[in-house]
Amino acid sequence: MTKIEDGAVSKPSFLPGARAANIVIALGAFALGWAIYMRYALIEQSAVGLACVGMDTATCNTRAIVIEMFGWSSFGIAAIITAALQFIRPSVPMFTIALMATGIGLVMYNNNLSALAAGLLVISFARPWRGARA
Repeated sequence: MTKIEDGAVSKPSFLPGARAANIVIALGAFALGWAIYMRYALIEQSAVGLACVGMDTATCNTRAIVIEMFGWSSFGIAAIITAALQFIRPSVPMFTIALMATGIGLVMYNNNLSALAAGLLVISFARPWRGARA
């Protein structure tokens, strides 16, 4: 599937096939939904924060871990690293992971790094790709 233009062989740009795109969209929507639930139902609710004082439940532990992670910009760092790897060597699994990390980072207060990661993901569509369309 290479194109020959003016005697030079060019590889096709990165573009997931229809089946892969459906999986990417579903996993991206799941990650975005999880991030929205965590932010608006567990983190920003002051009643949940007050109820979690001194409690050792799975919800309170998850809330504390997520708060610690966005305090260290973990979601944004994960988004920029995975998007950079996707930009260097495009693949559908790495694109999916980078999209999920970017969506979570944008919702979870790591906007600067995640916005840069989103830009890298868009630019990665122009990169040559060795994979087959699935």
